[in-house]
Amino acid sequence: MTDPILPGPDCTTMTEVRAGVDALDRELVALLARRFAYMDAAARIKPERGAVRDEARKTQVIGNACAAARAAGVPEAVVADLWERLVEASIAYELAAFDRR
Repeated sequence: MTDPILPGPDCTTMTEVRAGVDALDRELVALLARRFAYMDAAARIKPERGAVRDEARKTQVIGNACAAARAAGVPEAVVADLWERLVEASIAYELAAFDRR
């Protein structure tokens, strides 16, 4: 039997903290897999390769993430940086998927 994953504020040992971080990392990877499935769909749906990079949409996605970060009380600059990298990685992934069709 595994120990339950405690919320961060309830952790009293580094073992509990690490278990929580590891569990969240697995969830984040699963969420990324879902996100990249949407990139596969976008590559299938978009009529031309040039439509893959959409700077207005990129700005909107990063802005939405920053607004969610503010609302959640997490560092907005960190989220902005992470989402910049995520969106660029998503664009690269989608371009590769588009090229495979």
